[in-house]
Amino acid sequence: MAQFFAIHPENPQLRLIHRAVEIIRGGGVIAYPTDSSYAIACHIGDKQALDKIRRIRQLDDKHNFTLVCKDLAQISNFTKIGNDAFRLIKALTPGPFTFILDATREVPRRLQHPKKKTIGIRIPGHPVAQLLVQELEEPLFSSTLVLPGDSDALTDPYDIRDRLEHELDLIIDAGIIEFEPTTMIEFSSNGPEIIRQGKGIASMLNG
Repeated sequence: MAQFFAIHPENPQLRLIHRAVEIIRGGGVIAYPTDSSYAIACHIGDKQALDKIRRIRQLDDKHNFTLVCKDLAQISNFTKIGNDAFRLIKALTPGPFTFILDATREVPRRLQHPKKKTIGIRIPGHPVAQLLVQELEEPLFSSTLVLPGDSDALTDPYDIRDRLEHELDLIIDAGIIEFEPTTMIEFSSNGPEIIRQGKGIASMLNG
């Protein structure tokens, strides 16, 4: 049975954030808010929790997962980030962007793209998400909360509770969040390329 925390979307209550972090560290799977949607997340090193997320979303091993990080320093521990990528990510974050970068050995292989050995990286702008990763002091393993058969992420935490109360360990209620996908930017030998235009605007890459 999931716990249900009402956390203020602009001024999160630190005591509830600390309780959420304890649940994550204890192997819990949570639903939490980002600046583009609700997402489902767990601790980066917890295989059982990861498998639970795969089962809830019915994902295969080819799905691209995301690490939600607190800052660029944390990103550099988990990805091979060059100067150009560093400058671009610094300019666009925090915000609704997902960056696809080559993973380092710090990233468990089960989290990497099986062929490309890449990983998605985010520094979201939502205060609750920011505070969670700051207090956790590690990246969150994260995936947009789109359930099998749905085309969009769930927007209402009460709907999340109705559908996933017995699957999750915690649901964070930060109000309604209308789903708008992140803008996805992939870095390759040819430089950065927008591979999915979403909520984030990267005017320096257009044209």
